[in-house]
Amino acid sequence: MLDLKLIRDDPERVKEGARKKQMPEAAALVDELLETDRAYRERLATLEALRAEQKKHSRAIGERKRRGEDARDLIAEAEVIKAKIEALETEARSLRERVEALLAEIPNLPHPSVPEGQGPEDNVVVKTWGQPPKFTFDPRPHWEIAEALGIVDFERGAKISGSGFPVFIGDGARLVRALENFFLDHHVARGFTEVRPPLLVRPEAAFGTGQLPDKEGLMYEVSGGYYLIPTSEVPVTNLHAGEILSADELPKRYTAYTPNFRVEAGSYGKDVRGLNRLHQFDKVEMVVITKPETSYEWLERLTAEAETLLEALELPYRRLLMCTGDMGFTQAKKYDLEVYAPGQDRWLEVSSISNLEDYQARRMRLRYRENGQKPAYPHTLNGSGLAFPRVIAALLEIHQQADGTVKLPEALAEYMGKDRLVPR
Repeated sequence: MLDLKLIRDDPERVKEGARKKQMPEAAALVDELLETDRAYRERLATLEALRAEQKKHSRAIGERKRRGEDARDLIAEAEVIKAKIEALETEARSLRERVEALLAEIPNLPHPSVPEGQGPEDNVVVKTWGQPPKFTFDPRPHWEIAEALGIVDFERGAKISGSGFPVFIGDGARLVRALENFFLDHHVARGFTEVRPPLLVRPEAAFGTGQLPDKEGLMYEVSGGYYLIPTSEVPVTNLHAGEILSADELPKRYTAYTPNFRVEAGSYGKDVRGLNRLHQFDKVEMVVITKPETSYEWLERLTAEAETLLEALELPYRRLLMCTGDMGFTQAKKYDLEVYAPGQDRWLEVSSISNLEDYQARRMRLRYRENGQKPAYPHTLNGSGLAFPRVIAALLEIHQQADGTVKLPEALAEYMGKDRLVPR
């Protein structure tokens, strides 16, 4: 969440940031937050005065009793003061809870370098790599290729769990395992610590990373009040929730492979065909916790890590700098990486890399201390390195051959133990 002092000092900046993110309802909450905060601080000031008066009465009552004098009038007054204090404490507690709730509803501010815009059409392409292949035949979409290869069974997955839950079979399952090992090996070799986190999280963890209350409808809630993770960003970033780290420990670099679960309500048409949009999907995530002065350097480094993987897989891609209106609730700056899928003639998002600045750290009460100074909030970043379904879709469509086989790039062939996929 944002620093309350920032909102007090510059409410118009906060309102403008929410409006730029196309969240006018959040901008409208700023005034309510400030009024509630003012009322809360007034109650605290009154409580302080009443507690001082209560102590004064306690001393006076004690003095009278020591002198053997009647103190009933002071005792009665003290009882009135005590009742006022208890009532004000209840009011203050309620106001403080409302302040916290309102703070959680106000989005992070966009970084000054983020272009202003209303939606996807205003995102800016800042880099492209590779050229789509030239085919001597009409390229097929990945769902046709996968069926011919016998590596993904969409119908049986739907029979078991519904649409959006494909079954990877044979070389399909092997391909998922190969991508997991390839991606994780890449990140670990570059200094990331591998993590196997839980797939269920408490609401407090989802709140800490900003999924609650913003994305509650996109998560699967299960018995016991737990949520299935929509991304391993949630459990991995929360590893240090509530802790005070030493500055010498930063940056913390983690990578994790997990299945992920998203409701994906409202999806339809070509956007959900095949592997384009799933309710359960695999992904390798990167998470960094770092000092504020290095976080934007890490945003570029994480983006470069994901791009290196795409280049090794020989997948043409583009990097988008997301505009204010298409960036999301928690992000200060965000890149999306999209790969070209010739069988569909469209771009597919395979990675999002974001700098959250100290927004998540404040929600998680994660801090760090440097040289005995007062604890400060670090910046957190995360990025997909990479998401599997659309990578697989692009691999099949980009590397399809006229004879129905799919040629595997050298980096992946090493993990698959073969250089192509052959129709069954």
